[in-house]
Amino acid sequence: MAKKYIDVMDTTFRDGFQSVFGGRVLMDDFFPAVEAAKNAGINHFEFGGGARFQSLYFYLQEDAFEMMDRFREIVGPEANLQTLSRGINTVMLETGSREMIDLHAKLFKKHGTTTIRNFDALNDVDNLAYSASCIKKHGLNHEAVITMMDLPPGCAGAHDVAFYEKTLRNMLEAGMEFDSLCFKDASGTANPKKVYETIAMARKLLGEEVHLRLHTHETAGVSVASYLAALEAGANGIDMAAAPVSGGTSQPDILTMLHATKGTNYNLGDLKLDKILKYEERLKECLAEYMIPPEATQVSPLIPFSPMPGGALTANTQMMRDAGNLDKFDEVIAEMKEVVEKGGYGTSVTPVSQFYWQQAYANVMFGKWKQIAPGYGRMVLGYFGKTPVAPDAQIVALASEKLNLEATSENPLDLADKVEEKSIAYWTKVLEEEGLETSEENIFIAAACDQKGIAFLKGEGPLMIRKGKNNQNC
Repeated sequence: MAKKYIDVMDTTFRDGFQSVFGGRVLMDDFFPAVEAAKNAGINHFEFGGGARFQSLYFYLQEDAFEMMDRFREIVGPEANLQTLSRGINTVMLETGSREMIDLHAKLFKKHGTTTIRNFDALNDVDNLAYSASCIKKHGLNHEAVITMMDLPPGCAGAHDVAFYEKTLRNMLEAGMEFDSLCFKDASGTANPKKVYETIAMARKLLGEEVHLRLHTHETAGVSVASYLAALEAGANGIDMAAAPVSGGTSQPDILTMLHATKGTNYNLGDLKLDKILKYEERLKECLAEYMIPPEATQVSPLIPFSPMPGGALTANTQMMRDAGNLDKFDEVIAEMKEVVEKGGYGTSVTPVSQFYWQQAYANVMFGKWKQIAPGYGRMVLGYFGKTPVAPDAQIVALASEKLNLEATSENPLDLADKVEEKSIAYWTKVLEEEGLETSEENIFIAAACDQKGIAFLKGEGPLMIRKGKNNQNC
């Protein structure tokens, strides 16, 4: 009997780089490893999107669209190249207007993308519907996402199997078109039993033909157990990375999963140990002069108490290291439980994970609830859609007072469409005034990166990285 084929997506060059280096890796440094991965038989890559989009403009003075084009040239036309998109944010820093969301899908298709993984941290299906339609309109595969985590101990009200089933049924009732469904656990905290029951629920509801995936991180130390549980429950695909950007805050290593599935009925993408070894050796050579933050390689037993995604964890610890207050890290982590609970149980994944962190950080540095972080405050006030459960009423009132904003139930896309600075016409005018080409790519770069995008296009942005100094100014 043939083994069940499991599609493997290599996340090394997007989530791996994001989770370990904050996305700060120069393309010419890692492209030889992409060639090695191709030679190892890998044909499904996560190659852009998410926070990595801004990283190229902010820190590397490189163009994400050029990087995507060159990546496609290396792997050839048949490879499945995937990006990450945050629903109504896509890869922008704020909620996008409808025309910017449509432009995102158009440009990512133009620059080599096959599949867009599309998620909303609040699991608000209304936040996914329009971006899903744009993805399909422009001829891309749409991978719809339900975001997962375990709630901190003592918390209840969302993030159980019934909650995920309700979210999936909402997607189906909304008529959302998708080519695959991914359960995304950015913090790696969903316990393996819940993973099994969730995937089994989805398989029963969707039938045998729908492609189901699990995405997780090793941050809490249970990623391999969760992947095995997902496979047993009927998943068709899992995400892995290659050393030295695997494990820790990233995905489990390809070699680790090949070992974990020895003697089982699963065929992980026809991948062979000897070829993956050669690929990982090449990647290590490519990244030999990059400093790996120690926390990026560690499993934290505290993460289930304060679900923090791998990529956000390393970005935040680097920020605290730069500010000289990394000694406060454990205190900030301890504050996360209350912040998550009072915030309405949105999944701890970008941008909500940053909202949680910013509020927990403010509670430690300035006194408990003495300040309201703007993102957290706007979230509880409804400006990003509906949280899974209603936020704490006192925190909503405090946020309204501190931010001088009223709570809203208006569609975030309607709000965004009213903002002139989120229109194509606005950024076209800005580019014209700066004497810059008004290509669709430049318009999107400027809209997604604001003044740092303009600085990049003018060749004025600071180069923040050199090999060996990926977290320092040069």
